[in-house]
Amino acid sequence: MENTEILDLWKNYSQQLEANLQLNKQLTRDITGLKVQSLLASMKPGKVLAVVIGILWCLGVDYLLIHLWSHASLFFLVSALLQSAITSIAIGIYLYQLVLIQQVNMDDPILATQERLARLLSSTLWVARLSWLQLPLWTTFFLSRQLFVENGLPAIIFQILATGLFTGLAIWLFVNIRIDHRDQKWFKLLFRGKEWTPMIKAMDMIDKIEDYKSE
Repeated sequence: MENTEILDLWKNYSQQLEANLQLNKQLTRDITGLKVQSLLASMKPGKVLAVVIGILWCLGVDYLLIHLWSHASLFFLVSALLQSAITSIAIGIYLYQLVLIQQVNMDDPILATQERLARLLSSTLWVARLSWLQLPLWTTFFLSRQLFVENGLPAIIFQILATGLFTGLAIWLFVNIRIDHRDQKWFKLLFRGKEWTPMIKAMDMIDKIEDYKSE
């Protein structure tokens, strides 16, 4: 066999090997893309449930506000109004997240998918921050002037301490719930399950797809 024939055979073999490698990379990207969409789809039921529960909660609170407006204490009215407002914002964020998840298309450029996932991550942190702001409201909605009159100074001191503690915790969480703290124990305790884990796994897989394309 002449040298030219050997070189041609080697060239053909190299081309076939390269074609197989490219095919394997494409299959890997496609499979990874399907896994990403499956992970994101697993987040939908929880968010839909959160929207439904949130709407029912707001309807219930608003019903009480309308019917008790002239009778309830100022503490209850303010607490209920803030509860309803914060929950309404959270519902809007969950609806926005459902739209983002629906828009994720693995045929789109990787950068566009990464941007949607980044917005999904950011909005998840924001809805958690807002939800924790409701914490001190659970210590005030039942208060009334009569309660303080009947129980005197000890009740006032206890209420100030309790509301102050819950307010401090709510503010601390609002400030510190950031992706920078994702490796801390308290963060992992708060963010796990269907609201968080699938999203993080999907982001990691998208990064792998980008690595495949850059090879």
